[in-house]
Amino acid sequence: MSIRPWLWLLLLLGAPPVAQAGWLADRLAARLEAQMLEPDAVPWRLRQPGIASAAGLAYGPDARQRLDVYWPAAGGQGMPVLVMVHGGAWRSGSRQSAAVVQHKVGRWVPRGMLLVSLDYRLLPQAGPLQQAQDVAAALAWLQREAARWGGDGRKLVLIGHSAGAHLVSLLAASRQLQRQAGVQPWLGTVALDSAAYDVAALMQQRHYRFYDQAFGGDPAAWPALSPMAQLQQAMPPLLAVCSQQRPDRPCDDAANFVARARQLGGRAELLPQALSHRDINQQLGADDGYTRAVEQFLRGLDAELASRLAR
Repeated sequence: MSIRPWLWLLLLLGAPPVAQAGWLADRLAARLEAQMLEPDAVPWRLRQPGIASAAGLAYGPDARQRLDVYWPAAGGQGMPVLVMVHGGAWRSGSRQSAAVVQHKVGRWVPRGMLLVSLDYRLLPQAGPLQQAQDVAAALAWLQREAARWGGDGRKLVLIGHSAGAHLVSLLAASRQLQRQAGVQPWLGTVALDSAAYDVAALMQQRHYRFYDQAFGGDPAAWPALSPMAQLQQAMPPLLAVCSQQRPDRPCDDAANFVARARQLGGRAELLPQALSHRDINQQLGADDGYTRAVEQFLRGLDAELASRLAR
């Protein structure tokens, strides 16, 4: 995301003290929010040479509770499963956006892995807690059904970007959410540029308006929505990727969450990147140092996953 520091400052401060300038703050806030949302891109083509796919599979009764599966057309058995959860400020985004799936499918499916991209219910229909429950339901469904495409439901990695990074981190931290959905342990979690690990701290400082829409104004509700508050025991290994280009400093929040996970005996790593918020998602899977750094974390999760990444 490219936005001038003075623009971020105005947005953080909210309405300016001069009443006549209120319209400007509103327009700037709307512009930032639009940049934080997933773009309304044409869905990435589901048919690619050497890659088979199944689109619109239902993991729940709602029309948004759908997922797509990509796997090698040549088939295989025991394939690790990478599950992608899109962002969009908890109220937008698509599992079929090219930024969400194209590079990831192109790099990892030919190496003998399943790539799954899922949708979930959005604001105002469902808040972040219900959205995390959707992700949990999809995860439990995949753990049961992955063998249909040659996948191994025991070798699953959960990946989320932006709002999706908040949701996967919340699910990783909350034993209650896991138990409610019947989710079994998974290999690890990759959170791509969340700035909402500690919801209470976020909401008590200057913040962007879309956080109010997601988390509301009642402090009593924030702990259930906060990965930091829910993190009371060791969780699956976590890689927290964060943008060094954002003036709201998401790497500080991510570092605190990583430190807390380590204090509880878990494996957690921080990966700061000189990339924009959007590029942290879109470029993952490209043949570059950033992707290889993420893959280094993935190799440490499981021997079979490491073997396929080496192909």
